[in-house]
Amino acid sequence: MPRKSARLAALTVAAACSAASAVVLTSPAHADTVRVHDIQGDTRTSPLAGQQVTGVTGIVTGVRTYGSSRGFWIQDPAPDADPATSEGVFVFTSSTPKGVAVGDAVTVSGTVSEYVPGGTSSGNQSLTEITRPTFTVTSSGNPLPAATTLDARSVPAAYTPEPNGSVNALPLRPARYALDLYESLEGMTVQVSDTRVVGATDPYTELWVTVKPYEHRNRRGGTVYGSYDAQNTGRLQIQSLGKASDFPDANVGDTLAGTTAGPLDYNQYGGYTLVASELGTLESAGLRRETTREQRGTELAVATYNVENLDPGDDTFAAHAAAIVNNLRSPDIVSLEEIQDNNGATDDGTVAADLTMARLIEAIEAAGGPRYDWRSIDPADKQDGGEPGGNIRQAFLFNPARVSFTDRAGGDATTATGVTKIRGKAALTLSPGRVDPTSEAFDDSRKPLAGEFTFRGRTVIVIANHFASKGGDQGLTSQYQPPVRGSETQRHLQAKAVHDFTAKILKTQKNADVVALGDINDFEFSETTEILEGRGTLWSAVKSLPRSERYSYVYQGNSQALDQILISPSIRRGAFTYDSVHINAEFHDQISDHDPQVLRFRP
Repeated sequence: MPRKSARLAALTVAAACSAASAVVLTSPAHADTVRVHDIQGDTRTSPLAGQQVTGVTGIVTGVRTYGSSRGFWIQDPAPDADPATSEGVFVFTSSTPKGVAVGDAVTVSGTVSEYVPGGTSSGNQSLTEITRPTFTVTSSGNPLPAATTLDARSVPAAYTPEPNGSVNALPLRPARYALDLYESLEGMTVQVSDTRVVGATDPYTELWVTVKPYEHRNRRGGTVYGSYDAQNTGRLQIQSLGKASDFPDANVGDTLAGTTAGPLDYNQYGGYTLVASELGTLESAGLRRETTREQRGTELAVATYNVENLDPGDDTFAAHAAAIVNNLRSPDIVSLEEIQDNNGATDDGTVAADLTMARLIEAIEAAGGPRYDWRSIDPADKQDGGEPGGNIRQAFLFNPARVSFTDRAGGDATTATGVTKIRGKAALTLSPGRVDPTSEAFDDSRKPLAGEFTFRGRTVIVIANHFASKGGDQGLTSQYQPPVRGSETQRHLQAKAVHDFTAKILKTQKNADVVALGDINDFEFSETTEILEGRGTLWSAVKSLPRSERYSYVYQGNSQALDQILISPSIRRGAFTYDSVHINAEFHDQISDHDPQVLRFRP
C-alpha cells in the first residue's frame, strides 16, 4: 500500500467498528499498558481476552484494505526472550483503515478479542486481535522488524500434540510442533524463499507452497497426503496484500523464486496463511497434463470422472470432451459424477438431464471420439444434495461399438435394484437401477447407480457412486486434535450399503466381475474404504500404484485420493492396469477439481 509522503506526528485516529459475531470474549476488564507479547501469551488464546488495553506499541507491517477482515498488523521491534510468545497482532478496524501505513510507529488501545474464523462450531483455532481500536501514529518511515524465516530446518516434523481435545490451553512448544511454531508467529512477519508450489492458484487468488521440498514429494512436484499422521508440516497458504491481477497463475511443481514475505495470518479456508507484501517470482516447472494409454482390443477400459456440476449452460463441454477423447483415450465405460439437470442451478422442479448428456456426447464425437450412448436415473427433486436446484446425479457413458448395456426396465429415483440369477450368472433386477435409494445412508446425498454391461460375452456389473462430501469436517489446523471428521458417519453407512450389495452379487456368482467406482470423497487408507472393501469383497485398485502416485485431488496443498475404482476378486486376480490421469487437480486452469481414474482389465 503506498505511503503518504508527509504525515503528522501524533495523528490520532478513532476507528469505530463493531465486534464480529464470532469473537469470543471473557468478562470485560481493563489492563494497564502492555506489550504485544503480553497480549499473545504462550498459548493459543490471549490471557487478556476481553480486556481493554492501552498504549500497545508497534510498527505497522501490513495494511489490509479488502474483504471482511480489514485492519492492519503491528509488530513490536523489541521482542522478549520467549519463543512461544508472538510479537505481532492484527488490529481489526472493520472498515478500511485510514491514516496508517506500513512503517508507521503506532500506539494502540482497544479490546483484546479472540476471533474464530468460520464461527466456534467450525472447530477452527482463534485469531488474537485488538478490536474497537483507537490509535496514534507517533512516527513514520521506520524500518520494519526483521522477518522470521520458515524453512525445512525451522519447521518441526511433528504436526501437533494430540490430547484428544482442544489444544488451546496447552503451552506452545514451537521447537517441537509445527502448529505451535506457526501459532507462536501469528501476526508476525515471516518469509519463505524459493518455495515449490503444491497447490495451484485458485479463483480466490490463493496458492499453497511447501517449505520442505522433500516432504512426501511426488514426481510431479506435489506433496502426498498418505495417512492421517502425514499432515505435511511444510505446507503454507499464500495470499497477497496487493492487487489480485498481480497474483501469479501457478501450477503444482512451479517455484516462487526469491523471497515471499508478509504477516502470518489465520483464516477459515486454510489456517495459517502468509499474506504477502512481497511476492516471489513465478518460475514454471512446465507441468503437462497426462495422457493414459489406449486399451487393447481384449481389454475393457472403465473410468470415473467428476465433471463438477456440468449443465447445458457451461462452456466446458469441449474441454471435457477433449479430455475424455485425448487424455483418457475414449474409455469403453465412463462413470460421470456431478451431471446436473437441464437448467443447472435454476430451481424450478426440472430433474431431467438429457440435454446435458446430449451436449457432452456431441462434443465427444466432435473431438474425434466415439458416439457414446448413456444411461442414468433422474433423482427426485432436491433429494440428492449438491448445488441447490442442480439435482446432480451419476450417469454412465458407454461406447456401443465395444460394449453393450443390458436394459431391464423399472428403475426410478426410489425403486431399488436387486440381484438375481439368470442362466447361472448374477444379474441385476433393474438395469440401470439405484442401490438402496430410500436408505437413510443416502439422505440428501447421491444414490449409487448400478448398470449391467456385456463385453466380449462377459457380464460386468458397474456401480457408480458419489458419496457424501467432507464438508463440515474440522480442518487439519483445528484447535481440536485429532480433528473431528463428522461427515464420515454418513459415508460409512453408504460404504456398507454398497459393500453389502456387492456381497450379494458375489454370493450369487463367486467369480462375477464387479466394479464399484466414483467420487468416494474419502481416502484409500480411510475407514470408509475399509468398509467398502470388506473382507475380500472389493479392493481399491488405486493401491496398485506407488504411494506417491495415489491422488486425484489437491486440497490445501495435500495431494490425496478421493476418486477410486474398487474391483472384485476375479478382476484383481487377472491382468489389470490402473491410472490416475492428472489433468485437472494440479492446474490453475482446471475444468474440474478432480482427476479421472481409468481401469483396464480382461473380463
